[in-house]
Amino acid sequence: MASKVIPWYKKKRVSQVKTDYAYHHTKCVVKQQTERKSSSKSASQEQAQATEAMAEPAYTIPVFRDRTSEGTEEYQRVTTNVGKGLTVIQQELHRMRMATKAQVDSLAIQREVKDMMTKRVDVLDDIPKMPDFLIALRPHTVWEKTPVKLFCTVQGNPRPIVKWYKGGAPVDPLNTPGKYKIESKYGVHSLIISRCAVSDTAEYSAVATNQHGTATSKATVIVKRPAGVGESCHLGLVPHLTEIHPSKLEVALLDRFSVTFGVEGSSISLACSMVVVPDLPNVPPLAQWYRDDKLLKPSKLAGMTAGGGVARLTLPNLAKDDEGLYTLRIFTKDGTTEHSAYMFVSDAAASPAGAPGAPMSVKAYDINSDYVLVAWKPPNTVNEAAITGYFVDRCEAGSDSWVQCNDSPVKICKYPVHGLKVGHSYHFRVRAVNRVGISRPSRKSDKVTALDAAESERLQGTDEGVPSAPGQVVASRNTKTSVFVQWDAPKVLKNLMGYYIDGRVVGAKDWFPCNNKPFKHNRFVVHGLIPGESYVFRVQAVNVFGLSDESQESSPIAVEPALATPSAPFGITMLSCDGSSMTLAWKSPKHCGGSKVNAYYIDKRNADTLVWKEVNLAAVTERICTVDNLTEGTFYEFKIQAANMAGVGVPSAPSDPMKCEAWTFNEPGPAYDLSFSEIRSHSLVILWKAPVYTGASAVTGYLVEMAKKGSSDFVTLNQEAVSHRYLQVTGLEEGETYVFKVRAVNASGVGKPSQLSEPVCAKALPGTKEIVAGVDEETGDVFLSLEACEICDTSKFVWSKNYKQIGDCPRVAITTKGRTSRLTFTNPDKDDLGRYSVVVTDTDGVSGSHTLTEDALNTMLELSYAIRHPIVPLKHGLNYEVLEKGHVRFWVQAVKLSSSVSYRFIVNDKEVTSGEGHKISHDVATGIIQMTVDTFTRANEGTYTVQINDGRAKTQSSLVLVGDVFKVALREAEFQRKEHIRKQGPHFSEYLYFTVTEDCTVMLACKMANVKKETSFRWYKEDDEIVPETPPNVMSGACALPIPMFSRKDQGVFKAVLSDDRGKDTSVFDISGQVFEDIINAIAQIAGASASDLVLQCTPEGIRLQCYMNYYTEEMKTVWKHKESKIASSEKMRIGGTAEMAWMQICDPSDREKGHYSIEISDGVKTHTRTFDLSGQAYTDAYEEYLRLKAAAFAEKNRGRVVGGLPDVVTIMEEKSLSLTCTVWGEPTPEVSWFKNEQEVASNEHTKVTFDGGKFASLVINKVTPDDSGKYSINVRNKYGGEFVEITVSVYKHGEKIPEPKLGQPKTPAATPAATPAATPVPPRSPAPSKAPTPAPLKTPASTPVPKSPTPTPKSPTPTPSRGVKSPTPPRFMKSPTPPRK
Repeated sequence: MASKVIPWYKKKRVSQVKTDYAYHHTKCVVKQQTERKSSSKSASQEQAQATEAMAEPAYTIPVFRDRTSEGTEEYQRVTTNVGKGLTVIQQELHRMRMATKAQVDSLAIQREVKDMMTKRVDVLDDIPKMPDFLIALRPHTVWEKTPVKLFCTVQGNPRPIVKWYKGGAPVDPLNTPGKYKIESKYGVHSLIISRCAVSDTAEYSAVATNQHGTATSKATVIVKRPAGVGESCHLGLVPHLTEIHPSKLEVALLDRFSVTFGVEGSSISLACSMVVVPDLPNVPPLAQWYRDDKLLKPSKLAGMTAGGGVARLTLPNLAKDDEGLYTLRIFTKDGTTEHSAYMFVSDAAASPAGAPGAPMSVKAYDINSDYVLVAWKPPNTVNEAAITGYFVDRCEAGSDSWVQCNDSPVKICKYPVHGLKVGHSYHFRVRAVNRVGISRPSRKSDKVTALDAAESERLQGTDEGVPSAPGQVVASRNTKTSVFVQWDAPKVLKNLMGYYIDGRVVGAKDWFPCNNKPFKHNRFVVHGLIPGESYVFRVQAVNVFGLSDESQESSPIAVEPALATPSAPFGITMLSCDGSSMTLAWKSPKHCGGSKVNAYYIDKRNADTLVWKEVNLAAVTERICTVDNLTEGTFYEFKIQAANMAGVGVPSAPSDPMKCEAWTFNEPGPAYDLSFSEIRSHSLVILWKAPVYTGASAVTGYLVEMAKKGSSDFVTLNQEAVSHRYLQVTGLEEGETYVFKVRAVNASGVGKPSQLSEPVCAKALPGTKEIVAGVDEETGDVFLSLEACEICDTSKFVWSKNYKQIGDCPRVAITTKGRTSRLTFTNPDKDDLGRYSVVVTDTDGVSGSHTLTEDALNTMLELSYAIRHPIVPLKHGLNYEVLEKGHVRFWVQAVKLSSSVSYRFIVNDKEVTSGEGHKISHDVATGIIQMTVDTFTRANEGTYTVQINDGRAKTQSSLVLVGDVFKVALREAEFQRKEHIRKQGPHFSEYLYFTVTEDCTVMLACKMANVKKETSFRWYKEDDEIVPETPPNVMSGACALPIPMFSRKDQGVFKAVLSDDRGKDTSVFDISGQVFEDIINAIAQIAGASASDLVLQCTPEGIRLQCYMNYYTEEMKTVWKHKESKIASSEKMRIGGTAEMAWMQICDPSDREKGHYSIEISDGVKTHTRTFDLSGQAYTDAYEEYLRLKAAAFAEKNRGRVVGGLPDVVTIMEEKSLSLTCTVWGEPTPEVSWFKNEQEVASNEHTKVTFDGGKFASLVINKVTPDDSGKYSINVRNKYGGEFVEITVSVYKHGEKIPEPKLGQPKTPAATPAATPAATPVPPRSPAPSKAPTPAPLKTPASTPVPKSPTPTPKSPTPTPSRGVKSPTPPRFMKSPTPPRK
């Protein structure tokens, strides 16, 4: 591209750029949140001070004028001696004064010029300018596995947005992390390809766009592979590659392992994902793992890998020795990068319960030929009984036989082992003992060889006794799940091994261990705590003699994050604009800093400047703000800071440039502030706020769209707009992440979508509980209650009804105690029905909801009445039940009974007592009072009553058994007595049989009797259990198993098994042979009756006859016939079908295939026939359509065409170079011709025509002149047809007014395909290339705006497409919509 001269008023001095940058980066926040002031001296003040300093002092009368004559003579004598020096001083002073004055004048002139430049630039900045590349992209040729950087400089007003493309496809760094890096600073845009591969060879383009137009700069990157590496080198040279050592790699850690909790005996992996540049498979990064600052080495107990983007440490068999601080250290080009996190290992479940934990850190000291001193660390005991001693075991290396060394437990943590064999190697382990039992063995020690060693490690310390208790314990806030604990060291150490820290929930009795391996330092971070819960802590010191006394407990502390400033807000979006102001909204910071966010501050700047200006001095408390005094048509950027009681946090990232342009469309603006509540594994509730801009009419509803994270396929969840501002979303996949957006609807249509929500994972928080509806047992109040799984000091329970916040309402009262909030209804009635929800603020989304229905409310009101009025509430009144053997049980169930309950049964006004023939009993746990009549006869007809007294409460219930009701009960009792004799257990009253439904689903059904709730019913096929979608209901007396889409694969032996504790019954149904044929015939009967008439369908492969029916399977007796002759499936006549239809296709038809066709579907009794006459005109039309489709498919596939790359209109200044380049394709390779004003263009020095590789066609005009204006066209054609594309070129002189782009009247292109021979066309040699459009390589001057789509409709009465006409024979591919069923 030709160089450009930048006008003086567009130049910006380096010093000025630095000043802007410094201002941008040194802006600070004043401590007071409500005022943020800045002050500076004006240029006039500085000039006045400089002038004042330069002014000459006032003249003073010398003293010598008042002297005597003698003094005057003396003064003259002295003056004569120093006259020469005084003259020099005066001259120097005069020179300095003149220089100072000149400097001040120069400063004033510079300031005046700078002010004029600023005003001039401000005026010029308002002039719209389309994008223009000052520095275009350069082509690069690089070696494989080396980086390359493409950069360009672009200008325009408003500031253009630059997007990068590779071969016409957008470059997305997120799709290939670490591969691409896109930067944009001060108008310089760059694309960095970190590690080039041969596949990166392509044409890259930068496309700059603003509202006034688009400019494109292209460059080709060629990646070459050295000779001998798999491809020949283009230059014949092999570059010298220096040896790459792991320390020369650039490594960045991504996903890092966090605090981990393990259990003895289990396995665990710690992993960090990373990006390595260059990523060489044979040179992985050098990674080292440390535990408590000690280097770990690969072994059976620790596996280490580094490569494939992951560094991993695997501990296959955890022991408490493995607890500690783990650090991953990776050596990089700049030194090392590392990450640390603590891993806790808890004791495995003890057997028996209450036994101590295993000792740890077993080690041998003072090694001799027959003696060794074994020492270890004691386990932590919290709630277990005290340790009474230890057993030491040994085994020879290579053996699994352990021998106990001491007969009685040793009380201290060391023991001398004697009786070793010289030269033999041993392992040792230790077990702890208390009064409950013996612990698991410790991890075995390292191998020890019994030899007379000149030197061996000796156990230090001779002081006996345990250490004294640690001093004061202080706990402080750390994070939302951890607390920082520190303590004073014991006054008496006695060879201290470390400390054990214990914790306890305030109000609880039991302590829990915070660490299971002695910790050496006197400060420790306790992880895994419940947010919002309060704890106290204590510490014990440990040495070989055991554990010290416990320290004093710390003061209670609530688990909350340490106080800090909030993180940056994000998601800045525009909600409305009237041309002079914008209404903005944003999302809350992800981290509030442990204190409520109470203020927001907004800054703005012109998108083309670097200087930020404050919008508000007073704090904004809501997450919405209207910014006034804006200039219409200008692009603005905004950033926002949040503040809490700790101060003002970091600013957000600048928003995308937003144009201040009045909204006048009729549809609503975007909804905003999308939030989520009640997030569960398969559902959630999304809430939002109404749009600020409503459009031409009021908002009538909302549509919610959802997509999986990373996908652009959004699905509308509600087909009809909802009027409320919330929606419950169901059917989510557990663990899947989703994003949402909301559109408002009014009478004019659907409005702009909201900003995309934050990704939300369909997974409930650990420990999540739902809202509980209940009645207070003491007061009888009806309430809703939620216990939060996490909470902090600033958390509040916000209750809502139908997702509208409940304020001061007399109908309810809200109380909160600890982690539980209760909403109590003062006088509940139907007006209180609805959906209630509660959100716990300042948590990770703790929330819940409950729908209060009328039935549930009535039930609770009844219970409330019963509590407030002392009666015995009954779940069930007096009822009867006929039992097996004919016994009749009369029973009543109370909601609750005390142990002092009394009751009596009255039958026909006579009290009945427990005795012969009657059994009366009750169960306090279930609240059931019952009387069983062993022999139920006609004498038992009458009225039954039970009276209950329980303290002050009493009630009674009656049952009338007379007339028909009694007869029914009597008959049932007699029947049960007979049935008991006949059958003692559950049984089938009707064995398995089959039926076929109207949709051709086969149902296996059976009926059963003598079952109860506990009776089990199972389905089996070939002894493999079948679990149907709907569980069988044995109490219904019948069960059915649906078999949809029945086919031969469903053959087999089906079995139904009915069983309980009284017995078992089985029914077997063999679906094979005749039974299978009967089922197929039953299906064929329904399918045949539903069969449609035969339908003709032509495809490029042949002629197809189709018959639709309810269900089709190849096992049905289906016969296709041609002229009464049965058709067998072959390459010529293909027979197949799907579940919806049967079809027969005639491939490459000829006259022999003419005639009458029919399909016969037989059900064993009746044959269903459908026919079609494929002859005469029907066959002629079908055959012509087949030939047309076949020829059209082949011709369309192979004709010449322009794939992409040409614009419609080009406007260019003279003396510029014009390049028209496009990609063409055809088989065979098409001929390409260029025309100007319908005259063919010949290639010469001024106009160069090229056609490279049969693919790329170019027309380059060097230094265009007005004579080059005109209508250009390209004709691409081969024997199957072609395409004719036109481009209008306008050339204007420098200084002339830019001509309006106009399309020339294009000549109707005669894109007539070449005559196609009658013979079968030759198949193409290669497939057509991708049709992805490539941005045009056109470079236009900045002062020539071109519309985005300059394609006005010609005035010709016959519309002519401006981009060319394709072959008049369009493709009409018709693939088989119903492939054969396999």
